[in-house]
Parts: sequence; structure tokens; C-alpha cells
Amino acid sequence: MQISQKERMLLEDQKNQEEICVKKYQNYANQAQDPQLKQLFNKIATEEQHHYDIINQILNGQQPNLNHPQPNQPMPQGGQIQQTSPQSTMNNLADKVLCSDLLATEKHVSGTYDTVIFECANPTIRQALQHIQKDEQHHGKELFDYMNSHGMYNVK
Repeated sequence: MQISQKERMLLEDQKNQEEICVKKYQNYANQAQDPQLKQLFNKIATEEQHHYDIINQILNGQQPNLNHPQPNQPMPQGGQIQQTSPQSTMNNLADKVLCSDLLATEKHVSGTYDTVIFECANPTIRQALQHIQKDEQHHGKELFDYMNSHGMYNVK
């Protein structure tokens, strides 16, 4: 697969972004208080690693594998967790900070993919990056849904 110098530069930038996302999600999974949130962060970390791998494949001249990794465990479906104690309120606030930071990260990363997609001439690269961007937007939705269902992000 032919990659222009500009595409290579843009892909290297995105690869670095994905590496940061993997580390952030893994780190935040270790800090999260809610087991459901830990599981969500770990799931997204795996998907971010997949994005990193896709970009690496492209940079190595390989056809990217866009198949999503299989999750280890299904995500629990669920309603709102009741929080009554002062400690659980503090945990909720700590988890809210983690979620807010990751939602801001997803917004940023999705926006950078938008620019890179427009700058790529290679249709295979463009398609792979559109696939990743769609995943990034889904991650934002998952974070928003968690926050909204746990009283961390109220839509008025």
C-alpha cells in the first residue's frame, strides 16, 4: 500500500493519540470506583489498542484488519446505581472526573480523525480511519450514556 509523506505524518500523530488513549483508559480503569465503569474503561482500552494496531498495520504497508476484538465479558446492562453514603458520593465525584476527562479526550480524538480523513488520498486509509472515527464517536456515546444514567451529565 502506497502512503504519501503527509499521510505517514498524520498517521504517526494518530498512532500517538491512540497510544495515549490506551494508557489513559487502562490507568483510569484502575482508578474507577464503580465496577461497571472499570469494565467499560477496560473494554474501550481494548478497542483503542485495536485502533493503534490498525494504524500500525497501515504504516507498515499492510492491509488493515478492521475486525473488532472479541470482548472478554459482556457489559452489564443496567439502571442507575443507588448512591447514599458520603463515601459513595465521593467515589461518584471521582468517577465523574475520570469520565469527563475521557469524554473530552474522545471529542478531541474524533475531531483530529475528521481532519486526517480529509487529508488522505488513499481510499483504503480513508476507509480505515472512518471506521476508527465511528468507534471513537461510539466511545463518546458510551461515556455520555454512563454519565447521564449515573447523574454525572444531566441533559436539560
